Amino acid sequence: MTVRVLIIEDEKLIRWSLRQKFEARGYQVTEVDTGNAALEALNSGVYDLIMLDYKLPDITGLDVLRKVRETDSDVVVIMMTAFSSIESAVDAIKLGAYDYITKPFSMDDVLRTADKALETTKLRREVRELRRHIHHEYGIDRIIGQAQCMLELYDIINRVAMSGASTVFLRGDSGTGKDLVARVIHYNSERAPRPFMNITCTALSETLLESELFGHEKGAFTDAKTTKKGLFELADGGTIFLDEVGDMPLRLQAKLLRFLEEHTFRRVGGTQEISVDVRVVAATNRDVERLIEEGSFRSDLLYRLNVIPIFLPQLRDRDDDLRLLTQHFVMQFSREFRKPISEISDETFDKLYGYGWPGNVRELRNVIERAILLCKGERIGADDIVLGHTEQPHASASATGIVLPPGGIDLHELENNLIRQALKRTKNNQTQAAKLLNLSRDAFRYRLEKLGLL
Repeated sequence: MTVRVLIIEDEKLIRWSLRQKFEARGYQVTEVDTGNAALEALNSGVYDLIMLDYKLPDITGLDVLRKVRETDSDVVVIMMTAFSSIESAVDAIKLGAYDYITKPFSMDDVLRTADKALETTKLRREVRELRRHIHHEYGIDRIIGQAQCMLELYDIINRVAMSGASTVFLRGDSGTGKDLVARVIHYNSERAPRPFMNITCTALSETLLESELFGHEKGAFTDAKTTKKGLFELADGGTIFLDEVGDMPLRLQAKLLRFLEEHTFRRVGGTQEISVDVRVVAATNRDVERLIEEGSFRSDLLYRLNVIPIFLPQLRDRDDDLRLLTQHFVMQFSREFRKPISEISDETFDKLYGYGWPGNVRELRNVIERAILLCKGERIGADDIVLGHTEQPHASASATGIVLPPGGIDLHELENNLIRQALKRTKNNQTQAAKLLNLSRDAFRYRLEKLGLL
């Protein structure tokens, strides 16, 4: 990529000398001899490096520097002057100049300073691009949905993200998007420039989980050969996401509770109290109230986590969003796999609507990804959709999970109940309801007539 340099200098010989050196490196150089000409150049172009004379014939270099900072906060500016003073240098640095050199100067020194300055420009722009990319990836609009429950969820997420809340508790079934919501909260808050750290509480043993979260001192245990900072320490100023917190061991729950209350902790094997500013977003798909009754989760920790609870809805409660999510994933994966697929048959949507989605949005995403990979045409048909329920072999009696009670069961009532459930799940689509019960359509209609449901 071509480096663009703007030289703002009223002495022709200095402009010429700088231009020769920069063009010899392959840089694209623009030169002007007044402050107003510099402002015109800044309005019509973008530059990576500006060499700016302090004393110009019309306005001062500091006036130009102020305008530069108003239009481009990333470009680096090197001030040049024959009238060096501590005051002028301090003024230039305060206004954002990268460096300050005095005339006469060595061209080698100028080029070394320019190289360092250009590296700074590159890093600044890479950081800005990374932040733009992250904001795009984790903007509130990345959560797809128009159902009323989702509109209410967006409002809560926005308000929580911008608040000073130090604790957020996400609750919902697996696959409902708790990880995405945690990231959206972080990257749409004032904490966005700081780290986002996440850990799954079931992924490690109790000892390793404690060390990962709180760090350890050298010699704290057999393999602790050096001091290690934990995620709470590394995430200072940012956010830590504790996924599956409902499965955290009781001893660590006590340590987490103390941290949430005091915002301090000790590393494993340490005696020093460490204080950090971290937002904790915890998540679980477990029934925490039942865990408390069973004695495997602390009630006081639930009260502390539950300051701002956010409940994520199941996909089956978002019927209006199924089509929207499906189209989103089709566009995403057809682009990713470079397959020109844009159409989805009505039969496909009938099949999707007839399924219960126990894995929620994550399962839908996986189903569409597989369909895109295996689809041979430009249109996704019902045969391209493989669902966990409908693609299984004929279920055995034991697979239903029904155990005959000692007092017996009313088979007629059981059949009636199952057929009604199948119709409700498929929105009265008899073909899909028959598939859910492993029946042919004719056999299903026969039972409807027999039960008086037609």
